[in-house]
Amino acid sequence: MSKEQENETAVGRWLAVGLGAFALGTGMLSGCGKNPAPASPPPPMPVTVVELQPASVPLTREWVATLDGFVNASIQPQASGYLVKQDYKEGAQVSKGQVLFEIDPRPFQAALAQAEGQLNQAKGQVAQAQAQFDLAKINVNRDTPLAQARAIAKSTLDNDTQQMAQQQAAVESAQASVATAEASVANARLNLGFTQVRSLVTGVVGQATMQVGNLVNPQSVLTSVSQLNPIKAYFSISDSEYLALTARARKGDGDLLKSASAVPLTLTLSNGEVFGQKGHIEFVDRQINSQTGAIRIAAVFPNPGNMLRPGQFGRVKAETEIRRYALLVPQIAIVETQGLQQVYVAGADGKAHAVTLQVGPQVGDNWLVLGGVSPGAKVITDNLQKLRDGSPISPHQEPTVASTPVDTNSVGR
Repeated sequence: MSKEQENETAVGRWLAVGLGAFALGTGMLSGCGKNPAPASPPPPMPVTVVELQPASVPLTREWVATLDGFVNASIQPQASGYLVKQDYKEGAQVSKGQVLFEIDPRPFQAALAQAEGQLNQAKGQVAQAQAQFDLAKINVNRDTPLAQARAIAKSTLDNDTQQMAQQQAAVESAQASVATAEASVANARLNLGFTQVRSLVTGVVGQATMQVGNLVNPQSVLTSVSQLNPIKAYFSISDSEYLALTARARKGDGDLLKSASAVPLTLTLSNGEVFGQKGHIEFVDRQINSQTGAIRIAAVFPNPGNMLRPGQFGRVKAETEIRRYALLVPQIAIVETQGLQQVYVAGADGKAHAVTLQVGPQVGDNWLVLGGVSPGAKVITDNLQKLRDGSPISPHQEPTVASTPVDTNSVGR
């Protein structure tokens, strides 16, 4: 091949490459000028909804309570002396009348023996005076007809009558001495009995504050006994709460204590455990504390096995009101935004709509709604973080909240 032919071949190759590149660039430019295909709308988000229905909702309140014995008896002796024996085990269950301590009885035994001796002496004086009275009476009975017959001087009969009167006074005086001696004996026996210090109630006895060998007197506190079954729980309610309770009582029979005693109380212990026994209100104090603005209430709970002890703390819960035609919203459905409580409601247009709520107290896992939604509203309970106002949704309904039917006969109680 000649040199000219080789040059023509090279030029042809370069032209082919250039035309191919031009065609490719033209195709790309023409492709960039076309409109993109429209994006398909996102599918509706599957959500779960709950339809709100009105119901009768019991509202509860809770107060901090302090436990105390139903009866707390301080054990004090009624006689002075040295303690010689302790007859109980500290912390044990004791019965009413059971001997807890013994005081040295010897001085009281001696006093009883002396009183009994005085009684015997008084009884002897009565017998002697009675015998002399009987003799004087015989003399009067004998001399009366003789004096009437003038067989003896009238002065003799007068002397006999005077002596009988004196002996009758002596008998009465001796009988009074016997009564006094008998009272002394009874008192001595009572004091001797006081040397055995007994429990005044049935309950659990505490630690002894006096030991054997201590000299005690009626001002000494030896120990204490608490009746623990049932046990009291003291708590205080505010003045406004008290007025609300009295208002409810006026709608009933007007007796606050009677109305309140019918309300079962629940006791939650300090470890969070709910005590297994229900209690009731035992009494309401006579006045409101002017410093705290609260009134004290005592509740009573059965305490089998003496599980609860005085000084423990707990929380007493009670139903204070029944709200009629109330709406409950699940707690998981509420979203807090800038201090406002909101929920998403499934609208008839198939979209989610944000609604601001006015909420009241919490009831279990729900919140009582005071405003913002109406009965029949379908509240969304899941996928809340993905929702926006106006988001398309595909709702699936769960059972209604607070499905307890409204008691139309009790509305306004």
